[in-house]
Formats: sequence, C-alpha cells, structure tokens
Amino acid sequence: MFDFSLNIAGSEWMIIIFVAIVLVLGTGKLPGVAKKLGKAVNEYNKAKNEIQEQMKIGEDESPKITGPVGTEREKLETMAKSMGVNVEKTDDELRKMISEKMGQKKKKETEKSE
Repeated sequence: MFDFSLNIAGSEWMIIIFVAIVLVLGTGKLPGVAKKLGKAVNEYNKAKNEIQEQMKIGEDESPKITGPVGTEREKLETMAKSMGVNVEKTDDELRKMISEKMGQKKKKETEKSE
C-alpha cells in the first residue's frame, strides 16, 4: 500500500540537520551557540595536545633498556639512574639510597590517596 523509501545521501543529512537546528534555535541564537561550540572544540584540542606532549616527555625521560641486564651492578645502576641517584657509590650504598627513594615514593602515594 504505502511504500515510502528515504534514499538520502550523507551531505543531504547535513542540510536536514542544519535546517532542524535553525528551526529549533532560531536565527538569533545560532551565532552564540556556534561560538560556544567552537570554544569547546578549541579547549578539547588544547587539552589533547597538552596530554600528548606530556606523554612524549615521559617517554623521553624513562630509561631505555634494550636487553637483559647482565650483572647485579648494572641492575643497581639502571635503577639508580631512573631515580636520579649518583651511581658512583658502592653497591650497598646504592641499595640503601634506592630503597630510601622507593620508600619516599610510597609515602607520597599513600598521602595523596588519603
């Protein structure tokens, strides 16, 4: 009986949506809404770019370990360098400083969570 088919392409949908928005908002409010939408998109892009830059900085600062570490001394030096500790110390001194740094990080993390 009734056979209605809507064969509407993608660009035609954009026109239909635009007309619907103009009908709902009116021509007076449309520029204000477009301006607010533009500001929101701009803020989103700024935040996205800032996060991407921070991630790149974080990747650059992390120690690069390409293969297995051979000796205990190399392990200690790698850990110490990643924590900003001077590696020109004995093994025992490095172990002590690394454990102190790790203890400080744990304390800071628990204080933040409380």
